Amino acid sequence: MSYFRELPDVLYQSNLLGKTSSREYIAVKNLFRKVKIQDWIENITSFFDDYTILDGQRPDNLAEIMYGSSDLDWVVILTSGITNIKDQWPLTNNNLYLYAQAKYGNDLNAIHHYETLEVRDNKGRLILPGGQKVDSNFKIKTPFDASNDKFYISNSDLGGGGSSSTKYQGINQKISPITGISNYEYETLKNELKRDITLMKPKYLQLFLQNMRTLMNYQENSKSVNNRLIFTDRTRLIGP
Repeated sequence: MSYFRELPDVLYQSNLLGKTSSREYIAVKNLFRKVKIQDWIENITSFFDDYTILDGQRPDNLAEIMYGSSDLDWVVILTSGITNIKDQWPLTNNNLYLYAQAKYGNDLNAIHHYETLEVRDNKGRLILPGGQKVDSNFKIKTPFDASNDKFYISNSDLGGGGSSSTKYQGINQKISPITGISNYEYETLKNELKRDITLMKPKYLQLFLQNMRTLMNYQENSKSVNNRLIFTDRTRLIGP
């Protein structure tokens, strides 16, 4: 990750045992120097491309595809709004299974929660939206139309992109249009949501790098050596 090369240095008072003077300093990277995409830019859709992360794809792979260099993986992370790569980047399918197995053990396929199935009347009007968390005993009255009392319950296949509709007939009856989501399905759904991100368009890369480097520079003051190097406040170090 070339991100650390972009950070300016700070001269920190040495606490090494071999130092010969309290005026000795060590140059280290200023990890507290950070930049972020400005809030108003995040709302400009023309600045970003939608992207779906493929199974096993890493930030460096994606940087190679988008920006021509795997060293720009930090640009992928920063511009997509990721602040914790461990929690916000999707696991591979294999690692997801291992994670879920370790978390749930023998309850891997047990029910985590219940969700509604989509219900529409004979005219296609939405009666109950799908995907809402409900209790296991959730019920509704069957939708009724005086001219035609048929209604439809639709169930989208998990991760398959398809859906199936079942036709029912009944007047003023109680039905339970729900489906159980297992622990593994729940973890899979959470993982899939992490795949859809927005990335800065490649044509803005050089402008982004130029602006970021300008923001990273120090403003001239009594402690600055140059725009890439600054002294810390002198501290009182106590040692043997």
